Amino acid sequence: MPAKPEGTPDRDGPAPRRRSTSARAGCCAVAMAPLILTACQPGVLDPQGPIGIAEKTILIDSLAIMLAIVLPTIAATLGFAWWFRASNKRATYLPDFEYSGRLEMIVWSIPLLTVILLSGVAWIGSHQLDPAEPLPSKTPPLEIQVVSLDWKWLFIYPDQRVASVNQLVVPAGVPLHFSLTSSSVLNAFFIPQLGSMIYTMNGMRTQLNLQADAPGTFHGLSSHYSGDGFSDMHFDVRAVAPAQFTAWIETTRSTGPALDAASYTALARQSINIRPFTFRAADPALFHQIVTQQLPPGPGPRTGPPQQDVSPRTED
Repeated sequence: MPAKPEGTPDRDGPAPRRRSTSARAGCCAVAMAPLILTACQPGVLDPQGPIGIAEKTILIDSLAIMLAIVLPTIAATLGFAWWFRASNKRATYLPDFEYSGRLEMIVWSIPLLTVILLSGVAWIGSHQLDPAEPLPSKTPPLEIQVVSLDWKWLFIYPDQRVASVNQLVVPAGVPLHFSLTSSSVLNAFFIPQLGSMIYTMNGMRTQLNLQADAPGTFHGLSSHYSGDGFSDMHFDVRAVAPAQFTAWIETTRSTGPALDAASYTALARQSINIRPFTFRAADPALFHQIVTQQLPPGPGPRTGPPQQDVSPRTED
């Protein structure tokens, strides 16, 4: 066997080692994936209210209907590939086959039935879960007015005449009726565990009915891009016992500034990463003035480099 010239790399050694290292890295990635995914929040798959539970049911029903055609299709593909392999002499070879009415009926009827079932689920669910439809309950709903600002959330409790920024405190087991608008650009209000994302628009009022069945803290966010501070436009929803909610209202009334037209105009200026705070008093007519644009809209996002007083980022 001739000797290898000096300086010639050994091609028989490193290549298998590289393949072995890549295989081990792939196995480690697969093993670590479940551990990494445990940090993901369950969101819509862990509903904590009647709307969220109904929406989860629609998701599961839709998935089951689609799997009813997807799984047999995958099985048939693998079965046909195995049965009609070149080594299987029992498989019938029909090179002149062109048409079969029976096969055409099967091929078209199954997808048609799937579409009909999915359409029925979507049609019935969209009417039953109309965001403006009040929830059936003997308890009157709590009125909450929501204003999406740049880049924060304002929550006004008109009956209690208090307000909060970037925090929403509600009584558990009590229906919640939200009236929503925007101070500037289009936005979207979403509490995944309670259900039903809904848009907020300047000069318009939308409605949403939700309920938290049990005490807990749920994540709320803006699910529509609205400018430089969009990624930090989130808030906590604290569902507490009714007695605790009453105590929170009394505590809020004793501290913080008042919310009126002047303080709202200052609040509507662009800002980012605002810590939650409360207003001890809120003008009950303020929301109507915002919707009817008696108060000027917020400035909205600007073009060009980010404003240094809003975001510390710089452009090269």
